Amino acid sequence: MDGFPILSLMMAVPMAGAIACLFVGARQARWIALLATLADFVLGILLWINFDQSGSAPQWQFQEYLPIFGRFAWALGIDGIALMLIALTVFLMPICIGASWQAIEKRVGEYMAAFLFMEVLMIGVFAAQDLFLFYIMFEAGLIPMYLIIGIWGGADRIYASYKFFLYTLLGSVLMLIAMMWMVHEAGTTQIPVLMAYNFDPHIQIWLWLAFFASFAVKMPMWPVHTWLPDAHVQAPTAGSVILAGVLLKMGGYGFIRFSLPMFPEASAELAPLIWGLSMVAVVYTSLVALVQSDMKKLIAYSSVAHMAIVTLGLFAFNRAGLEGAMMVMLGHGLVSGALFLCVGVIYDRLHTREIARYGGLAINMPKYAVLFLLFAMAAVGLPGTSNFVGEFLSLMGVYQVSTWAALVGTTGIILGAAYMLYLYRRICYGEQKNADAAAMPDLSMREMWLLAPIAAVVLWMGVYPESFLAPMRPAIHALEARLASAAPAGDSKIEMGAAIPAGDGAAHETAAHGEAH
Repeated sequence: MDGFPILSLMMAVPMAGAIACLFVGARQARWIALLATLADFVLGILLWINFDQSGSAPQWQFQEYLPIFGRFAWALGIDGIALMLIALTVFLMPICIGASWQAIEKRVGEYMAAFLFMEVLMIGVFAAQDLFLFYIMFEAGLIPMYLIIGIWGGADRIYASYKFFLYTLLGSVLMLIAMMWMVHEAGTTQIPVLMAYNFDPHIQIWLWLAFFASFAVKMPMWPVHTWLPDAHVQAPTAGSVILAGVLLKMGGYGFIRFSLPMFPEASAELAPLIWGLSMVAVVYTSLVALVQSDMKKLIAYSSVAHMAIVTLGLFAFNRAGLEGAMMVMLGHGLVSGALFLCVGVIYDRLHTREIARYGGLAINMPKYAVLFLLFAMAAVGLPGTSNFVGEFLSLMGVYQVSTWAALVGTTGIILGAAYMLYLYRRICYGEQKNADAAAMPDLSMREMWLLAPIAAVVLWMGVYPESFLAPMRPAIHALEARLASAAPAGDSKIEMGAAIPAGDGAAHETAAHGEAH
């Protein structure tokens, strides 16, 4: 597929669909959106099949470059990390359209257009190779989600949408200022060039903090996570799926693409900050999830805890941590999306998310109970499911540099088992105290078609993770090599609050780990 602009095509298809949805009726808009997202899914499969995973292949593939004005260009290209996140996006989008098929009844055309436009922007974020093109895509993604929450959300949707918009926008203003300084300093807007550029270590601290202000909110990291539960509770089901499944991953992608390779010395110096915030988040948000009475809030707080394991892994500065962080992002995108779909299934029947209103659903909804159990177990990190691989690798990477941090991260997983099993028991087991819940029908064929593909991929990732790790490995190797140059010589352990790994000892350790794969 050399020379074929498949990335531009993957953005053009949903854009054309979005425009078409604005000029047709509700029924036609649903079908246009479904066909556009399925077409993008097929293109995503072709992208994966044609991606060269051999170690001799260039890191950046499917590159497109079209100068627009000045230094700004339509520059696209992907490595294995971007490939996996684009694959996650195009996989979840048709499921989101299917989940909205009956639930959305007003302004259907505009709703479908908003989702398709968001798909364009999400693919653009992961494929952009121009700094300002990335910024435009990164920030513009706020607009359709703001509209989805604000127009089709719950009773407090206006408050939640404003909070979501303001939190995520304010952090990005600092990032834009930092980008303009970087372009002035380096003389280029090309992201691959900037990833190899050596900025002054003293300036790196300020640049790193400017990017951190944006990425920390997007993930979200504690304590700037408070917008997430409100956004999830008020968003329609499909909005929650894509918010948890893909939009939160933009923060992690930002750390991987910008903070770590462009500012390695600053990342090493400020790693204790990330570790401290992440350890607090893992325990605190897990405890908060444990006392929730609203299903969506529980899953939202669990997302903050899982994303904290991502940041722990990323800033372990070794291969196991980096690979694990990426696998947690992919696994969490699938599992959290599936859990929100499971909440949406019973919400559509009873129109309440209060856990106490349910109970004993395994009796009248056995198919639902089986799939919900699979996703709950995957969220806990059961071996054989997607999340186990990522959490195991992340914590192994963290353990190589700090026993204490690994212990705290593991505590979060234990608490995760507590709140997910507690949620499942209260919903699917016990007495059927409410007649309306006891009368709910089991999964329809449409709902089975939404949940079964995610279940299949969750098991695929758990049983054969190498198929997901292999495309990412060359990019992770390149990132690891870039970070190794910044690591101070000396002790290869980070104890709580100490500096980042390693001299030759840690480099050999991570290299040996990579060969073991």
